Amino acid sequence: MQPPTVATLWRAAVTLGLGLLAGTLGTVMHRAVRPWGLVVCLLLVLVIVLVSRAWVGWFGYVASAGGAILAVQVLATGGPGGDVLVTGRDLWGPAWVIGVVLVVALVAFAPRRWVEDERPPTP
Repeated sequence: MQPPTVATLWRAAVTLGLGLLAGTLGTVMHRAVRPWGLVVCLLLVLVIVLVSRAWVGWFGYVASAGGAILAVQVLATGGPGGDVLVTGRDLWGPAWVIGVVLVVALVAFAPRRWVEDERPPTP
């Protein structure tokens, strides 16, 4: 395996930011319009992680998936005033947290042909 280039590291940093953005927006908005808020937020995470894997490769996948999961886990804890964005009193909070993990795992097991260009053989 070749060491990552500077461009790959910059792209991974961008995908980390996109993962953090998707996790933050989803955590704040997953309860907005039930059940479509949850569905749209999970689709947002799916698209960002899948596009990151296609654009950068595994570095991008790990960065965006880690950013999304990190944002969800940090925002799921109680704030300084005791406020929480993800509650366990109903099914919406656990569905969001478990859904993000399942979406990230789904992208990890996606076939390589979905995310890589097929190059024709050179004569």
